[in-house]
Amino acid sequence: MSELDLANIDGGPTPSTTDGPMIRMEKVTKAFGDFVCLNELDLDVAAGEKVVIIGPSGSGKTTILRVLMTLERPDSGVVGVGGEALYHEQRSDGQLVRAGEKHVRRVRRKVSMVFQHFNLFPHMTALRNVSLGPIKALGRSKQQADERSRELLGMVGMAEKVDHYPAQLSGGQKQRVAIARALAMEPQVMLFDEITSALDPELVGEVLNVVRTLAHTTDMTMLLVTHEMGFAREIADRVLMFDGGRIIEQAPPTEIFTAPRHERTKTFLNAVLHH
Repeated sequence: MSELDLANIDGGPTPSTTDGPMIRMEKVTKAFGDFVCLNELDLDVAAGEKVVIIGPSGSGKTTILRVLMTLERPDSGVVGVGGEALYHEQRSDGQLVRAGEKHVRRVRRKVSMVFQHFNLFPHMTALRNVSLGPIKALGRSKQQADERSRELLGMVGMAEKVDHYPAQLSGGQKQRVAIARALAMEPQVMLFDEITSALDPELVGEVLNVVRTLAHTTDMTMLLVTHEMGFAREIADRVLMFDGGRIIEQAPPTEIFTAPRHERTKTFLNAVLHH
């Protein structure tokens, strides 16, 4: 794949407050029946920070991303993105009240997500998959959206495949189209949910290369759930170990991978790294 040039992607519009975190979760709880996915979770992610979430299956990692994308509404707690509450609005007396759908949609536009299983529209070309969102949600003209989409597809090494349909693409190519599609929404925050776990092993590298370059050349805030520990060590500013719906340990990657303090982190990393 050609050398990627992602340097001209910024983190979207300037956040409404620059002194606070880009992402804030305060006492966020989410349960499915009796199963508690997020247990009074507190989490701050600074603007431009690259945070990797690790932990066993069922520990709530993906639920964090789905709450930020408004795919799951938390049962309680406050979620903030770019200085604004996502699910709440502030009344004139300072009280937080449940937000209307218009407010939720507007704040959610600060966030884009790349999914494990691509989620491309099968009846649309790569170009149309990328340009549809900016036309529908950002009010771009078809010409504007197509021009930017071609740029983004070129950046992720897919310039030759703009007119191909998903069925004509490999898993790695589909995932690179999905990354371009997420970037086309001009987000301040990019979420990545196990984006290599559905790929054949030989296709993992091409997708990680795109994300690696994105992490190293942009000031975009990134939250990544992954089992690729070598990759996490390379790009993360901070690694969160998740278990039972809570962060049980967090540290820079060099620290958490070489000298984890929590016994659960030690056993998890030992199982994953020596699998």
